[in-house]
Amino acid sequence: FGHKHHLLRHRHVHTGEKPFMCSHCGHRFSEKRYLVIHQRIHTGERPFACALCPKAFRDNSTLTAHQHVHTGERPFACNHCPK
Repeated sequence: FGHKHHLLRHRHVHTGEKPFMCSHCGHRFSEKRYLVIHQRIHTGERPFACALCPKAFRDNSTLTAHQHVHTGERPFACNHCPK
């Protein structure tokens, strides 16, 4: 690991420790960034807006996946059928 905090964050993979708890519902997370995204469920915050339609999302990865609707790109294919 390039930084000590990366190693400390990684250790949760092996210990199962989830030190970050949502104060609204008690759900626990191994990393603070996942807690921050989760808390947007309670606040309604959707800071990642699509530039092509009115939709907005809690996290950037969901926005990125949504953008395939507009581009027609289908980056994942089934190995067993044409879909």
